[in-house]
Amino acid sequence: MNDTPAHPELHGRRRFKLLIAAAAAVVLAATTLTLTGVAHADADQTVTSNTTGTHNGYFYSYWKDNGNVTMTLGAGGSYGVQWSNMNNMVVGKGWKPGSNHTVNYSGSFSPNGNGYLSLYGWTTNPLIEYYVVENFGSYNPSSGATHLGSVTTDGSTYDIYRTQRVNQPSIIGTATFYQYWSVRQSHRSSGTITTANHFNAWAALGLNLGSFDYQIMATEGYQSSGSASITVSAGSGPTSPSPTAGSPRPSTSPTSGGGGTSACKVTQSVNAWNNGLTDNLTIANTGTAAINGWSLKFNLASGQTITSGWSATYSPSSGAVTATNVNYNGSIPPGGSTTIGFQATHTGNTAAPSGFTLNGAACSS
Repeated sequence: MNDTPAHPELHGRRRFKLLIAAAAAVVLAATTLTLTGVAHADADQTVTSNTTGTHNGYFYSYWKDNGNVTMTLGAGGSYGVQWSNMNNMVVGKGWKPGSNHTVNYSGSFSPNGNGYLSLYGWTTNPLIEYYVVENFGSYNPSSGATHLGSVTTDGSTYDIYRTQRVNQPSIIGTATFYQYWSVRQSHRSSGTITTANHFNAWAALGLNLGSFDYQIMATEGYQSSGSASITVSAGSGPTSPSPTAGSPRPSTSPTSGGGGTSACKVTQSVNAWNNGLTDNLTIANTGTAAINGWSLKFNLASGQTITSGWSATYSPSSGAVTATNVNYNGSIPPGGSTTIGFQATHTGNTAAPSGFTLNGAACSS
C-alpha cells in the first residue's frame, strides 16, 4: 500500500486555509471585545415630572410646582425645554457636584414674560442657593435684593446681590437660607462663565459658599411661557484669579495700561459727600509677568482717615498707606486687573490718593 499522498500540495493548502480561518476568528473576537467596550450614548429622553439623574455623562435636574413643562435631554450637555401655564420651574444640565470650573454654554433663550438663564447651584454647610444670571425676561431677579457690589468679568459687569429665603423649599427640605446673585448687565444666551471670578468676588464681600452640591446651566420660568435650547460643557479649571472685586458701591471696569515703562497702572473713582468719601482703585498689570503677593502703597490726602475697606487690608489709616492683597486677588496676570477700595472721612479735602507704588515699583495713574 502506498502511504505517500497522491497530491501533497492539497494538504499544504488545507493547512494554510485553517491558519487563515483561525486568524480571522481571533480578529473577529478582538473586534467584538473592542465594540463592547465602546461607550453607549443615551438616546434622547423626554422628562415631564420632577426628577434628577444623569444623561450622556451630565447631571440633570427637573423641578416644577405645576403646569406644562417638557424637557428634552439631548446629546452631550444639550437640552431643550418648553413651558406654559405654569407657576414656577427650574430645569437644566450640568454637574454633581459643582465646582469653580469655567463653564461654556450656547443656545437660545426665549421667555414670554419672566424667566432666567443662569448658572445655578447649591452648597451645604452653609446652605446656599446661587445664581450667575446671564439673561432674563420681563423681570430682573435682583429686584428687591440687597445690592452689595459688582464684578467685571467675561465682557460685562455683574451686579452682586444677596437675598434671604425663610422656610422655603431647598435641597434639604423646607429651610431658611441665603441666595447669592451675580446679574449680568449685558444680556446674552451664549458665552463663557469664569465661575471662580464670581465665587471670589462673593467671598470678598463675606458671601461664603459651602460644600458643592449640584450645579446646572438652568432655565427658570415664573408664571410665564417660553422655550430654550441650551448646550453646556466644562472648560478648564479656574484661570489665574483676576476678578474685579465687589465693593459696597459699584466698581469701575478694569482698565489695562497702555504701555510706558511702568508695569502697573492705577485708575480710581472717588465719590465724596459732606464729610465722607469712597474710592475704588483698579490696579492693572501692564507688564509681561504676573504680579504675585502684591502690596500697593499710596499717600492719602491731608485730613482723610480710612474707616473701612474691601478686597485688601489698609495700614495705617492715614498718611502713607499700604494696601495689602487678600487671598482671592493675590496674583494679577499680564493684562489683568483687580479692584480694591475704601471708605474714609475727610475735613473738606476730597482729593484722590497719589504716589502709587506696587511692590516697590512706581505705577502710572
